[in-house]
Amino acid sequence: MKMYLLSLGAGLLVGVIYALINVRSPAPPVIALIGLLGILVGEQAVPLVKRLMSGDAVTVSWFNSHCVPHVFGELPTGPGHRQAAASGDKTGEAG
Repeated sequence: MKMYLLSLGAGLLVGVIYALINVRSPAPPVIALIGLLGILVGEQAVPLVKRLMSGDAVTVSWFNSHCVPHVFGELPTGPGHRQAAASGDKTGEAG
């Protein structure tokens, strides 16, 4: 979760700097987000087509384990995450 907050903070900082120097962002936000979605979905098309061409079945469980996590992302895991989960802390940060 910390990584997401840092990313948001960096984006806000860049937005403030852009506003202060009267510069427009390189792409309208909706267009940029749609482009990123296209990239993520396109990356998943290749393994899906490879699997279909090899004759292997594309099951819901395969799709959920190989495609969905990449497109929708997963929260970072690591020693701090495991410690927090063991102590019942829902934030995912070691304290």
